Amino acid sequence: MKILMFGDVFAKPGRDALKLAIEKLRRIHLPEFIIVNGENLAHGKGITPKLAEELFSWGIDVITTGNHAWDQNESHAYFDQCERLLRPLNYGSGEPRIPGKGVVIVANRDRPSLKLAVVLVMGRVFMDPLDCPFRAADAEVARLRSQGVHNILVDFHGEASSEKQAFAHFMNGKISAVVGTHSHVQTADERVLSEGTAAITDVGMTGCFDSVIGAKKELIIRRFLTKMPTKIEPAEGPGGYGCVVITVDEKTGRAQNIERIREVVI
Repeated sequence: MKILMFGDVFAKPGRDALKLAIEKLRRIHLPEFIIVNGENLAHGKGITPKLAEELFSWGIDVITTGNHAWDQNESHAYFDQCERLLRPLNYGSGEPRIPGKGVVIVANRDRPSLKLAVVLVMGRVFMDPLDCPFRAADAEVARLRSQGVHNILVDFHGEASSEKQAFAHFMNGKISAVVGTHSHVQTADERVLSEGTAAITDVGMTGCFDSVIGAKKELIIRRFLTKMPTKIEPAEGPGGYGCVVITVDEKTGRAQNIERIREVVI
């Protein structure tokens, strides 16, 4: 079984690059599942129902998000309506209730018996102080495995590489893969850990590479130089993508390989 996962898709350059990348990589790798982090789809901030539906029409199975999940008000109710759009699991389940959920089990379109669970958690280092992502994911994975689900991928949306790497080792042998998102900068540490869990600290951004993590570089430089409020706009220009192709033994849930890809497509 092959899983194709793309990192944070940033605004229109990212969406355009993503569409071309899916067309190309689907032919080459023949993935059974395609996962995309889409928290920056809408002009770099949040996601809208229209954009989510557009991505689903391209054959994407699951869209994950992160700290920008709530940036577009129109999407809040949609998180409850669309089970394949995830918000971080570790928002908890208290009152007032948070829309949506942080886990979904999807079936392959051609082989309904082939299923993959996708879990989304968000880190706490330099991020919002949510519930513990380690404990939240561990409990959810235990529940999934008790139901016979062993093909499991976790999107760990976090700032600190140390937290993401520690999480990967914590989950080693319990899940098929841990893919880091959020930093928009692809790391070169893809590997399969000792107990069969594939991991990468950050899969990287899908968007305009001639930028500062997707935004116009001159605006970000101005913000650093002046410390004055600056409206950030998505960069314009050639798009590229960061993704991984993960090969999993569908019978055991153990990863066999993880391939990192970064390419400019337009």
